[in-house]
Amino acid sequence: MYNRIYTGQTCSIARSLDVVGERWSLLIVREALVGATRFDVFLRNLGIARNVLADRLGTLVDGGVLQRVPYQERPLRHEYHLTDRGRELVPVILALMQWGDRHFAGPAGAPRIAEHDGCGGAAQAVMHCVECERPLTPAEVTTRPNPDHVPPR
Repeated sequence: MYNRIYTGQTCSIARSLDVVGERWSLLIVREALVGATRFDVFLRNLGIARNVLADRLGTLVDGGVLQRVPYQERPLRHEYHLTDRGRELVPVILALMQWGDRHFAGPAGAPRIAEHDGCGGAAQAVMHCVECERPLTPAEVTTRPNPDHVPPR
């Protein structure tokens, strides 16, 4: 399993960062979301050091974000496929992309667009209330301790 960086913290964000919080991890997930599956493709597209890529892929596999699948026997070679858990990161990647587009895109504009495969409309990460289904702004959201949470001993 992966090494816990945030030992002692009872926090879902900290536990998530143990898996996807390293510098290259979400960029690897981004590449997987656009179709990369092979080590050399990740290496070429990201310009990352081989040892760092191998380490990050291992962490993402151990964390259940990617699955390592053999595609060749001699020599043995593997591809990396997104799991359901990995595909659940789409809203995270999309929200981060939208934030980056708003604040850092520059004069040329956003380098990529997100769209609905079905109709071609723009796709956006949007918060909404599960009770009233109304869209929410960041100022309308707070967090509080869960009274039903039983911390580990």
